[in-house]
Amino acid sequence: MSSRERILGRVRRALADVPDDARPYEEAVAREYLREHGQRSVAQTVDLLAENLADYRALVHRCTDGELPVLLMRLLAARGSRSVVVPPGLPPHWLAAVDATRVHDRAASTPQELDGVDSVVTGCAVAVAETGTIVLDGSPDQGRRRITLVPDHHICVVRVPDQVVSSVPGALERLDPARPLTWISGPSATSDIELDRVEGVHGPRTLEVVLLSGS
Repeated sequence: MSSRERILGRVRRALADVPDDARPYEEAVAREYLREHGQRSVAQTVDLLAENLADYRALVHRCTDGELPVLLMRLLAARGSRSVVVPPGLPPHWLAAVDATRVHDRAASTPQELDGVDSVVTGCAVAVAETGTIVLDGSPDQGRRRITLVPDHHICVVRVPDQVVSSVPGALERLDPARPLTWISGPSATSDIELDRVEGVHGPRTLEVVLLSGS
């Protein structure tokens, strides 16, 4: 008998006296928790997102659509970025003012190749105000998950207020669970037993979030 068979056998024995529940999952699991904490206007929700992003040590910027190309140029120049990964569906005008070499998101790219790229610019699927979380789902303006995990600098553009929700339940309603979801709350960081914080271990060391308004 293999280890797999032994483990599954133990699971079956443990569940032997558990009655079958024919109710669908949506009915079997109670949904009585608060969907949102407090009452906020749209502007206050966006402000809360900015506050919580900054609390997680993300760098937050605000601009209009017309100002975005120049802002991205400035942010990449400030980092000294000579190369930037570009997802296939990123709006072309976003990087119209950027001089850095474009690196296309390709299935053939290796982690070593991506590690040599200075920055990545993406859109997002949704942003959660109460937790300061950015969610990526692999859509064309976000690209493959690895392009946002390997380069050391990630600029994420969030369209406000359309892509901002108050809470995690609100975000889950918008997301497809079958897609590759990446939940980002600030730059990648970890702490050892002495609580010494080290950033850039599991992803970008620097996260910059641009809150993009339409006017």
